[in-house]
Amino acid sequence: MDWLAVSPLAFALLFMVSVLAGFIDSIAGGGGLITLPVLLAAGLSPAQTLGTNKLQSVGGSFSASLYFVRRRAVDIGNQKLTIAMTFIGSMTGAILIQHLRADLLRQMLPLLVIGIGLYFLLMPRIGEDDRKRRLSAWPFALVAGCGVGFYDGFFGPGAGSFYALAYVTLCGYNLAKSTAHAKVLNFTSNLGGLLLFIFTGKVVWSVGVVMLAGQILGARLGARMVLTKGQRLIRPTIVVVSLLMSLKLLYDSHGAAIALWLSSN
Repeated sequence: MDWLAVSPLAFALLFMVSVLAGFIDSIAGGGGLITLPVLLAAGLSPAQTLGTNKLQSVGGSFSASLYFVRRRAVDIGNQKLTIAMTFIGSMTGAILIQHLRADLLRQMLPLLVIGIGLYFLLMPRIGEDDRKRRLSAWPFALVAGCGVGFYDGFFGPGAGSFYALAYVTLCGYNLAKSTAHAKVLNFTSNLGGLLLFIFTGKVVWSVGVVMLAGQILGARLGARMVLTKGQRLIRPTIVVVSLLMSLKLLYDSHGAAIALWLSSN
């Protein structure tokens, strides 16, 4: 294990960034868009960045999931099928990303993420109360578990928001309950992806362990806010995070073209 992978100052910065990412991720998702650029800036290769990010994400999603389960916001027994399908989907996606390019998905993702933000912004009563369920266990496990799990293993950013949206629209859960259940699936898909990155030797353990500790702290604080503040906190956070994620993804995909256009005007 290379404990000198980065400087001591960089370790401290990565820890603080992971606390913030864990806090935001447990409420609205999107923490990876904070940690990934910082890991790249710390000198990790793209492959090491993805693998190490999965390790620290597992810490945050586990911390939040454990908090929600202990507070009985989530009944694991009722989610076994969805959890299993999520794990299968994430492993499949993580395997495929080793052999395929994610360029098309990267181009489409900003539109999908901004769509989530607009959905919660323009439909303020969605998620206030539990509603009638639209999909039974098996179809939901395939769509939300396997489908979003595959996306999380294959690419990842915003998966927590997609899980939460699925619970609100397809299961009829209120927003706080959906966020709690989404975090359990997020942990499952993070774990599936992490296992593959470990097998392929793409995890920088020294950096990942430090950030994992920060994620655990930040996610615990965020999970507590979800259950105490509920919809008043979650809805605006999802809208803001979705907007910022979309802008970040657009810049990553078209930054050079945007800069050229601005300079010519």
